[in-house]
Amino acid sequence: MRKYEVVFVHRADLDEEKSAALIEKFKNIIENHGGEVLKIDKWGKRRLAYDVKDMKEGVYIIVHINAKPEVATELDRVFKITDDVLRHIIVREDV
Repeated sequence: MRKYEVVFVHRADLDEEKSAALIEKFKNIIENHGGEVLKIDKWGKRRLAYDVKDMKEGVYIIVHINAKPEVATELDRVFKITDDVLRHIIVREDV
């Protein structure tokens, strides 16, 4: 298994329940595919450098995981089809 850092930005206009549900959705994808969530950091609402989908602000979430490359591929696929996610990036951490 490899270590990854997953960063995604979701819409700032989501309420706490929907935000928590979105984070839980991605956590479940990781765990159901054999990955392990090490840490979740919520950076909160930040101003975006430029408008994304007509949004000026987004909520930043950083997740550190141990997973196989297939899990990262599946996460990337789901991020792309989730409307509430404005931007995402998955980076493999070197050990």
